Amino acid sequence: MKYYVYITTNPRRTVLYTGVTNNLKRRIAEHHHAKGQPTTFAGRYYCYVLVWYQVLSSRSDAILLEKQIKGWTRRKKALLIESVNPDWQEIVL
Repeated sequence: MKYYVYITTNPRRTVLYTGVTNNLKRRIAEHHHAKGQPTTFAGRYYCYVLVWYQVLSSRSDAILLEKQIKGWTRRKKALLIESVNPDWQEIVL
Protein backbone atom coordinates (compact mmCIF):
# COMPACT_ATOMS: atom_id res chain seq x y z
CA MET A 1 0.00 0.00 0.00
CA LYS A 2 1.11 3.56 -0.63
CA TYR A 3 1.03 6.33 1.95
CA TYR A 4 1.23 10.03 1.24
CA VAL A 5 2.58 12.86 3.35
CA TYR A 6 1.25 16.11 1.97
CA ILE A 7 1.12 19.84 2.50
CA THR A 8 -1.87 21.98 1.63
CA THR A 9 -2.30 25.71 1.84
CA ASN A 10 -5.07 28.24 1.49
CA PRO A 11 -5.70 30.21 -1.74
CA ARG A 12 -3.62 33.16 -0.46
CA ARG A 13 -0.74 30.79 0.50
CA THR A 14 -0.59 32.12 4.07
CA VAL A 15 -1.39 28.97 6.08
CA LEU A 16 0.13 25.48 5.80
CA TYR A 17 -1.38 22.14 6.79
CA THR A 18 0.60 18.88 6.86
CA GLY A 19 -1.14 15.53 6.81
CA VAL A 20 -0.81 11.83 6.01
CA THR A 21 -3.21 9.54 4.15
CA ASN A 22 -3.37 6.35 2.11
CA ASN A 23 -5.67 7.97 -0.50
CA LEU A 24 -4.44 11.42 -1.46
CA LYS A 25 -7.12 12.19 -4.04
CA ARG A 26 -9.91 11.40 -1.59
CA ARG A 27 -8.23 13.32 1.24
CA ILE A 28 -7.77 16.48 -0.84
CA ALA A 29 -11.42 16.24 -1.90
CA GLU A 30 -12.37 16.02 1.79
CA HIS A 31 -10.33 19.15 2.54
CA HIS A 32 -12.00 20.95 -0.36
CA HIS A 33 -15.45 19.88 0.82
CA ALA A 34 -14.71 21.03 4.40
CA LYS A 35 -13.46 24.51 3.42
CA GLY A 36 -14.87 27.16 5.69
CA GLN A 37 -16.06 24.69 8.32
CA PRO A 38 -14.75 25.80 11.72
CA THR A 39 -14.54 22.30 13.21
CA THR A 40 -11.19 21.41 11.61
CA PHE A 41 -7.95 23.33 11.15
CA ALA A 42 -7.86 22.76 7.39
CA GLY A 43 -11.52 23.74 7.09
CA ARG A 44 -11.23 26.81 9.27
CA TYR A 45 -8.25 28.13 7.31
CA TYR A 46 -9.32 26.93 3.84
CA CYS A 47 -6.29 24.65 3.46
CA TYR A 48 -7.35 22.65 0.43
CA VAL A 49 -4.72 23.64 -2.16
CA LEU A 50 -2.24 20.77 -2.55
CA VAL A 51 1.29 22.13 -3.06
CA TRP A 52 3.55 19.20 -2.08
CA TYR A 53 3.41 15.49 -1.41
CA GLN A 54 5.68 12.49 -1.05
CA VAL A 55 4.83 8.82 -1.54
CA LEU A 56 6.05 6.27 0.99
CA SER A 57 5.52 2.53 1.20
CA SER A 58 5.48 2.29 4.99
CA ARG A 59 2.73 3.66 7.21
CA SER A 60 5.15 4.18 10.08
CA ASP A 61 7.62 6.04 7.85
CA ALA A 62 4.83 8.28 6.60
CA ILE A 63 3.69 9.11 10.12
CA LEU A 64 7.27 9.79 11.18
CA LEU A 65 7.85 12.15 8.24
CA GLU A 66 4.55 13.94 8.92
CA LYS A 67 5.56 14.53 12.54
CA GLN A 68 8.99 15.77 11.49
CA ILE A 69 7.56 18.24 8.98
CA LYS A 70 4.97 19.48 11.49
CA GLY A 71 7.86 20.39 13.80
CA TRP A 72 9.64 22.44 11.15
CA THR A 73 9.56 26.19 10.81
CA ARG A 74 7.41 27.70 8.09
CA ARG A 75 10.58 28.65 6.22
CA LYS A 76 11.84 25.07 6.17
CA LYS A 77 8.44 23.86 4.94
CA ALA A 78 8.48 26.56 2.24
CA LEU A 79 11.92 25.40 1.08
CA LEU A 80 10.62 21.83 0.85
CA ILE A 81 7.63 22.95 -1.25
CA GLU A 82 9.80 25.18 -3.45
CA SER A 83 12.30 22.37 -4.11
CA VAL A 84 9.68 20.74 -6.36
CA ASN A 85 7.04 23.46 -6.79
CA PRO A 86 8.81 26.85 -6.85
CA ASP A 87 5.69 28.86 -7.64
CA TRP A 88 3.43 27.03 -5.19
CA GLN A 89 1.10 26.02 -8.01
CA GLU A 90 -1.83 23.82 -7.07
CA ILE A 91 -1.11 20.16 -7.79
CA VAL A 92 -4.13 18.63 -9.49
CA LEU A 93 -4.48 14.89 -9.07
